[in-house]
Amino acid sequence: MPDITLSVILATQNDAHQVQACLDSVAFADEWIVVDAGSSDATCEIAAACGAKVIMAQDWTGVGAQRNRALDHARGAWVLSLDAGERVSEPLARSIRATLEGAREGGPEAFQLSRISRFCGQWIHHGDWYPDFVLRLFRRGTARFADDPVHERLVVDGPVALLEGDLLHDTMPNLEEALDKMNRYSSDRARDLVQRGRRGGLRIALGHGLWALLRCYLLRRGFLDGRMGLVLALYVAQGTYYRYLKMGLLSDDTAK
Repeated sequence: MPDITLSVILATQNDAHQVQACLDSVAFADEWIVVDAGSSDATCEIAAACGAKVIMAQDWTGVGAQRNRALDHARGAWVLSLDAGERVSEPLARSIRATLEGAREGGPEAFQLSRISRFCGQWIHHGDWYPDFVLRLFRRGTARFADDPVHERLVVDGPVALLEGDLLHDTMPNLEEALDKMNRYSSDRARDLVQRGRRGGLRIALGHGLWALLRCYLLRRGFLDGRMGLVLALYVAQGTYYRYLKMGLLSDDTAK
């Protein structure tokens, strides 16, 4: 059996509309591992048709845990972790191939990727969303995912570098889906922060929400993205406000 240099891992659930584009963008990899949380659409069939090994894991305990399950099945010397809604651009693909060909002992054990996201149909080049550095490529055996319920973290033992080229993230195609995701994410993040001893409340929520608006739209030049830059800044501010407001309500319930 030839050596496996690069394994790609995905955690999926009802991603039939996007999983093929994701896997096609990393056709240069040596293996693809998909851990699925019980999709009711054709996600698993499409992934398998693309050559991926599909593993069913319906006992959902968080994105980090799902990614670790996929990681446990990977055999490559290097691992690239992706979301189904992400695609590796050709410049990034060239960077990955060149980096792995020249990898040596004593060099970086992991690499950050610069992710650019599309919000309600428009690519966002400023504000809180860009540049968005995500740690996704790493030498197998040097990293594991933390069990955070939202926006899981990769914990790496070793030096980290940055690759050239963008990771394309096609997320939230319309405002309805964006608002639904905001509600779910703010609730999950609020619970996580309260469990860690953080506190919220109306005054704190208002302050953090206002700061998020100013940071995203003015300080990080979200206004350069035009009308959608303002929409995104308001979206970020609203998500921040609700997160801290929910934290306050959760703290009050805990204290009763």
